[in-house]
Amino acid sequence: MLRMNSTSSPWTGRILVLAGILLSAFNLRTAVTSLTPLLDTLADTFGFGAAMIGVFGMVPTAAFAVFGVLTPFIARRIGLENAALLSMVLAAAGLLGRAFAADTWQLLASSAVALGGMGIGNVVLPPLVKRYFPLRVGVVSTAYITMLQLGTTLPALAAVPLAQAAGWQVALGAWSLLAAVAGLTWVAVLVQEQQRGSVLSVLHERSVLPDDEAPELAVPSTQQMKIWRSSLAWGMVFMFGMTSLVTYAMFTWLPVLMVEAGATPAFGGAMLALFSGLGLASGLAAPLAAVRMRNPYPLVVGCVLAYAIAFPGLLLAPMSLPVLWVVLLGVGPTTFPLALTMINLRTRTPAGSTALSGFAQGLGYTLSCAGPLLFGVLHEASQGWGLPFAFLSVCVVLMALGAWQVCKPRLLEDDPRVFGS
Repeated sequence: MLRMNSTSSPWTGRILVLAGILLSAFNLRTAVTSLTPLLDTLADTFGFGAAMIGVFGMVPTAAFAVFGVLTPFIARRIGLENAALLSMVLAAAGLLGRAFAADTWQLLASSAVALGGMGIGNVVLPPLVKRYFPLRVGVVSTAYITMLQLGTTLPALAAVPLAQAAGWQVALGAWSLLAAVAGLTWVAVLVQEQQRGSVLSVLHERSVLPDDEAPELAVPSTQQMKIWRSSLAWGMVFMFGMTSLVTYAMFTWLPVLMVEAGATPAFGGAMLALFSGLGLASGLAAPLAAVRMRNPYPLVVGCVLAYAIAFPGLLLAPMSLPVLWVVLLGVGPTTFPLALTMINLRTRTPAGSTALSGFAQGLGYTLSCAGPLLFGVLHEASQGWGLPFAFLSVCVVLMALGAWQVCKPRLLEDDPRVFGS
């Protein structure tokens, strides 16, 4: 039977997988933030209005929800690594397709393809970290969440300048190249896994793990898990879902809010980039802090307080201190990298991580689908921003209640209800 030296470095033979994880992470949001700063331009080009802007804002969470539910089944059928490759193939195809869209529906369909691939990537990256880097969950989570935030920020910052310099087609389609590079990395991983005796083949087969890396693997499979019985899992749904609802509402409407307050579209794009960029700091800090804290709920309280200042600031005086309000707004979604990290900290095995990741992201993103659309509907109905921000405030409260369940120190596989009859 294949066996690895238990004293070998946790990084030995796994750098290619690390590269695949990091490159994939960069490509998980490019379809979102490369589009939203250009929605005014695209609305003029294709002739759609505010309702369709809300639909474009809803598509990411809808795609993430659908593939959050489907991905555990896909991964079980074809394997985590093949699922990661499929994720990047769909992302590259959809991103490239947007550059050739001739009408609103083609733009929407190609966006859905790209976002479907990214939805698969959302779910498979945490268990890939669990499988290949069980001793370095905090460090690798920090690295890939930082790359995810970079892939969120740079497209928002580059969208308007790229469109002005080369056209909206280039601004939307250029990101497909990076998704293709990530896909090629997973091809290389799969080739290396076919080499008998390699580190990756041993870890892939999972027959025997190094003694110091092997968590308790003798648990039932995900097919036998009744994960809906777990309060931890439902807490993760609301932590993910409400964080995503607020974030995607702001991705869609923050530039519009700024323009309505008297700013230029370029300034609105810059504020979106700042909002996204704050995720870099939280992506670095939250995973490393979480692995050192028995109960990281104080981090959640800090996020709630940041929202409590940012929302009134944007509502009452958006152009008086816009950078301050957006900085505080950007601190709030620190609960997103925290939730991604907690998927691995609250499970024993890659199977448990996959199940929790799929359940939380599938249902969580389903809840968040209404965020951008309802925020826009409330804005149009009230002719102001008061009702939309009241709605987001309720969502923040629900997020905090869910996070209370997630942060309590326990493991999913230890809950007897999950595997009970």
